[in-house]
Amino acid sequence: MALSARCCDKTFRSWIHRHSKGQGVDTGLESQGTVSGLENNALRTEWLPGKPSPQPSLRINAYNDADAVTHWLSEYTASPQTWRTYQREAERLLLWLAQQQLSLNAVDRAALQAFEAFLADPQPSRIWVGPSKPRQHPDWRPFRGPLSASSRRQSLVILQGMFSWLVEAGWVTHNPFRLMRDKSRRLNNQTPRIERYLEKSLWDWLWEWLQRETDSHPRAQFEQARRRIIFAFAYMLAPRISEMAAAHMGDIQQREGRWWWEVTGKGDKVAKVPVPDDFIRQLAQWRNVLGLTPEPLFQEDTPLLRSLNGQRRISDNQLYRLIRATFQQAADALEQEGGDAAQTEALRHATPHWLRHTSITHQAQAGVSLRYLAESARHARLETTSRYLHSEDEQWHLEQQRHRLQSSSPE
Repeated sequence: MALSARCCDKTFRSWIHRHSKGQGVDTGLESQGTVSGLENNALRTEWLPGKPSPQPSLRINAYNDADAVTHWLSEYTASPQTWRTYQREAERLLLWLAQQQLSLNAVDRAALQAFEAFLADPQPSRIWVGPSKPRQHPDWRPFRGPLSASSRRQSLVILQGMFSWLVEAGWVTHNPFRLMRDKSRRLNNQTPRIERYLEKSLWDWLWEWLQRETDSHPRAQFEQARRRIIFAFAYMLAPRISEMAAAHMGDIQQREGRWWWEVTGKGDKVAKVPVPDDFIRQLAQWRNVLGLTPEPLFQEDTPLLRSLNGQRRISDNQLYRLIRATFQQAADALEQEGGDAAQTEALRHATPHWLRHTSITHQAQAGVSLRYLAESARHARLETTSRYLHSEDEQWHLEQQRHRLQSSSPE
């Protein structure tokens, strides 16, 4: 996993210590102890309620709530991206429970409702909300801002699964989500259309901006070349950020004169994705910067994306922050050019996953059939891919123009 237990222990000790006194937050630490650390990089807190009284149904050897959550997280160690997502949501709940002085077993329908409201507006924001920082940084915060409706649904879906597992493990006696009357609607994380993507005109401007040479210093040129290959990779092949960080040069393979990307995705499923010629040209330029041959060698076991020393791979977190920083710089540049305000704001709000949405949406708009689009995106269901199709919306809007204020336009 990405973080050591010692590092995370220090992070949470520091976070709790800073925010438990003098700022209107009572975590109950004085009466229950201190943060102890992490087991397998999951939050482990000795001040959380301890092990339930012995009972025949207890099927895990955990000594407090967070340790029990660690056992649940261990089920996902084979899928690092899933593990990180689940860890994040579990940590948020555990920290909130500490503030409320509640145990997992004490979470009832009212507590669940309060937590859902908290996700929409984590207060006090000075304690809970801050810009993205490394976990060991003193300014690290559990949130970057209030969660959107879809993000709240995702969090609740994850936690519902966690509670179901803990019930089976005998750690808690009930799953509070089962009392949620409108559960099917509240936990349905599907939306009619994918809307978080860059429109084609904005992508075209962004790609042109990425081509601009702004500094002749070798390090700056390396960083500029790296940004280009990152955004080309994201746009041409629609990878998830964890797949980008894990990619090796040898994953780009040639068969029968055609280039393919071999990728291990969600659920450790291995897939191959056609690689367009445009990306091969960008890859050749990047390899030239690295002092390599234009085309990848057979089974070349070196990272595709590199750190500043040109050798080591970059982590998921580093890649995330690099893409976010690039979006912010691009937004500043577009604003200085007097660009469209809505497009500037889109860049400011864009996250790395927007690039995957952008790629799939633009492939659909370019005429790639739904069948092949689903294969490239590696979606298990066509219904998921169909959310990227906007042609019906366009036709609907066009036909809606027949509805006029007057039967004929005034002269």
